[in-house]
Amino acid sequence: MIKNLYSLKKDIVEAGRRVYNRGYVASNDGNISARIDEKRVVITPTGVSKGFMSPDDLVVVDYEGDVVEGKKKPSSEVYMHLRIFKERPDVNGICHAHPPVATGFAVAGIPLTQCILPEVIISLGGIPLAEYGTPGTDEFYQPVLKYLKDYDAFLLENHGALTIGKDVMNAYHKMETLEHFAHIAFVATQLGNVNTLKGENVQKLLDLRKNFGIKSNVTCETCESSNAAACSIVAPNQPHAAGSAPASPIGNSPPVGSASNSPPVLPEGIDQEALVKQITATILKRLSG
Repeated sequence: MIKNLYSLKKDIVEAGRRVYNRGYVASNDGNISARIDEKRVVITPTGVSKGFMSPDDLVVVDYEGDVVEGKKKPSSEVYMHLRIFKERPDVNGICHAHPPVATGFAVAGIPLTQCILPEVIISLGGIPLAEYGTPGTDEFYQPVLKYLKDYDAFLLENHGALTIGKDVMNAYHKMETLEHFAHIAFVATQLGNVNTLKGENVQKLLDLRKNFGIKSNVTCETCESSNAAACSIVAPNQPHAAGSAPASPIGNSPPVGSASNSPPVLPEGIDQEALVKQITATILKRLSG
């Protein structure tokens, strides 16, 4: 059951505070919305920092994008939110932000579809990369639509990330999971080795998604079956990434449990001790912050 309007506004304000405090947005970036009912949506305003909003700042619009309630202008991405709500009746919350590490993958043209972490496979399946579109226009969200039926998290080429969920906080938590996965994938890549899960183990995780009632039509293209460099979750007949984006360097090691799995070897010229100290210092700094 969808919450009342004031509760939805409070959730959006809280999600905005979290994305700002975690550094997922800067300045007035990002936008968050919630479905009120089949006629109205509440969304963040344009030109307001997501970390310092109040419920009165939020704007209610109809499904044509016309303001029904509120003194401010709705986000310039309002039509992306409305289209997603129309296409996915099960979605009641949307979060768009620019988390630095995930956005780094988007800028590099690298999707996060590798079968690495069980929790990510269960909660998100995979995270495809949607082609670039000009922000504030229909072409911005059009590339997302081909993935929308099968996925709940998306990298937006040269822009940021988008997550959707059963409510606002669920969408926000998926943004956290996405960025956390990106951090781990990046660190493992810097260490020089990324172990991917074997296809049979990935299938068990996909089965768990269904048991948990998570909407999913994704399948898993494993390194065993496709001779690819990595196990990657892809929806049927969907490309791995945006346009002709390069293949991901993540997962160019054998799957976990395979006979050819060998200890990680750092690329020549990298000081392993210095790298470990740098990573440790970064983690301790984040934990103390």
